[in-house]
Parts: sequence; structure tokens; C-alpha cells
Amino acid sequence: MRKHIVAIDMDDTLCHLVPKAIYYHNLQFPDRQLTMDQMTSFDMTQIWHPECNEDLFFGRPGLYEELEIFDEHTVEEVRKMTQEHDVIIVTAARPSSVQEKWNWLQRWMPFIPFENFFVAKRKTLLDFDLIIDDGPHNLQPAKEAGRLTIGIPRPWNASIQQQFLMKDSWEGMSDLVNQLLAERFPRE
Repeated sequence: MRKHIVAIDMDDTLCHLVPKAIYYHNLQFPDRQLTMDQMTSFDMTQIWHPECNEDLFFGRPGLYEELEIFDEHTVEEVRKMTQEHDVIIVTAARPSSVQEKWNWLQRWMPFIPFENFFVAKRKTLLDFDLIIDDGPHNLQPAKEAGRLTIGIPRPWNASIQQQFLMKDSWEGMSDLVNQLLAERFPRE
């Protein structure tokens, strides 16, 4: 019996990227303070300081290694999933951040092997049965391809939250994953 493949996004799914990027933006540009509620899309050029750009916002050296874990249940829930499923971590990354993201993953989840760490913006190109992600650009194509999805509610996906199963905490995530996979693939 093959193990089901569970794909998990990193940024703002396993850890908090945008809040940390906002923190550094607000330190550098105190006259233009941003909040999470303003992040209603992935196009942030309309709200950040005019002198800010993607490199400043997401390219700060060391940013990805200092991100906070999503919540106190994240590590244990992912660990539980790895005992029953083939868990892959799939993250969109700028080339300069790949090593930082791997370092972060090894710090928090050393049980995830390197061969299960993928860098991809178009995640549906990978083979998986279920994806856990915050990005509408990943959830929608996965759903259209007939794959199971669990969304992490964030301001930038508010417009699609009614279309997806959303979970705002990692508490009980492994049980939910098991339930969804058992319903989709009975007695495989």
C-alpha cells in the first residue's frame, strides 16, 4: 500500500513570514506602518512604503531563519503526519532564501529529510494527494486538479475562504488529514 503524499507550504503555513516582514518594514519606514489586516493580496506594492520593494520586504538576509513557528502544535502535528504519510515541504523561494529555509526546517523539523524538501512556485506540478497552504494561487489549482486541500486563513485569502476547508490552528491537523484521506481513498 502506497503512502499518501501530503504537501505542506512553509511561509505563513508552517511559520509566520508576513508578520516578520511587516515588522522589519515598519522599523525601516516608521512613517508608513503596515498591519496584517492590510495584506489582502500578494501584491503589496500599493500598501508598502514607496521606497520599499520586494527585495527589501522579503529579501532581508537572515529573515527566513528567524521566523516563528505557526503555533505550539505545528511540529508535533507534522511529526504525526510523517508516521503515516509521505510528507513533503513545498515552498516558493527566492534563490537567496533557499538555504535559510532549509536551515529553518532543520531547526524545527529535523525529521523531514532533504529529499522531501521542494522549492516550487507552481506546486501542482508535483504529485501529492493533499496540500496545506495559505496561497489562493496554490489552493485553487490543486482543487481544480481534484486534489484535497486545507487552507490556512490569512487576510490575502479571505475572498476564497468559503470555497475551501480552512483551519486556523495546527491543533488536530494530523487527524483532519487522516480523515480527509480516508474519505477520499477508502481502504487503499
